[in-house]
Amino acid sequence: MAMPDFPPIQLVRAIKYYLQGRLHYDKEAIGQVRKEDDEYEVFRKIELDAEKHTDKRPEAIFRVTFNFKGLSATTNMKLSLLPIPFIVAQHGFRSKTWMLGRNTGRFQGLYEWDTVEDARQYWHSFPMNMMKRRAIPSSLHHEVHERG
Repeated sequence: MAMPDFPPIQLVRAIKYYLQGRLHYDKEAIGQVRKEDDEYEVFRKIELDAEKHTDKRPEAIFRVTFNFKGLSATTNMKLSLLPIPFIVAQHGFRSKTWMLGRNTGRFQGLYEWDTVEDARQYWHSFPMNMMKRRAIPSSLHHEVHERG
């Protein structure tokens, strides 16, 4: 298991990815709808290009759903920009899709990771811990799946 990085190190790594041109917002994903327990509309998606020496597909999916305490959905959507550098700097990160439930106001994050272990470790990461503090505890659910 990899040792967690300190947030300043994560911030430097995220800036490096940005300067290398490896981070991309997928504007075509915006507005797409996924139907599960609600109709989740995509409001943001970011992808990190794989290292040049690999063309390996992400092996794992991490999915988290929750409701935030207080503040409107619109405000929380804006606040969700703040942890992006710390999310993209996690070991094994490949993409994150942000969604909001049309009927429930429930947020959903769908992540792709290089490995199942990377996905599992994310639950204990700095950005996830920030989100956990703002979520209604009983609404918080997560799962990790190996890609088929």
